Amino acid sequence: MSFKKMNKVIIFSAPSGSGKTTLVKHALETFPELSFSISCTTRQPRGEEKHGVDYHFLTPEDFRAKISNGEFVEYEEVYTDKFYGTLKTEVERIWKQGKTVIFDVDVKGGIALKKYFKNQALSIFIMPPSIEELERRLINRNTDDAETIRVRVAKAEEEIGHQNAFDKTVVNLHLDDAKKEIESLIHHFINEA
Repeated sequence: MSFKKMNKVIIFSAPSGSGKTTLVKHALETFPELSFSISCTTRQPRGEEKHGVDYHFLTPEDFRAKISNGEFVEYEEVYTDKFYGTLKTEVERIWKQGKTVIFDVDVKGGIALKKYFKNQALSIFIMPPSIEELERRLINRNTDDAETIRVRVAKAEEEIGHQNAFDKTVVNLHLDDAKKEIESLIHHFINEA
């Protein structure tokens, strides 16, 4: 009898500015058996972001059509007309390559993905060291205006209350320590039956 390895997913969620994307990139560089799930969004590209690489950038109308067609594993309207979501075809594409899917999603998306994939998923919440440090990181990122940062910080305070919905919490106080911790978590998860 042949044993088929279970298709798995790893979910990274965090308040904006917690260092989640940096840690996801590190995981992808460290583990060749992982493949990044490209989410869909209706927001505009930031900085050097590219369509089909960082996100699938869609119009709100296109996004709503995909919702109507049942094409998403999960989706959310984070702010008015600012949708984020994960296409079923994206997960299937990665699994067909024999790889483990890695998600970089907001907190509500992470909770929805964990509910959908259950024991196929390892969900990791990246915790900022403090709200003050989070605000400083958002300011230093220099991608948002003061009002957007204020909204993100308020949202982060609410999102931190959901960390217990995740399998593991990693506090990103020192980046190198957080990298080592996620390496250990991922190694154990992808190597268990």
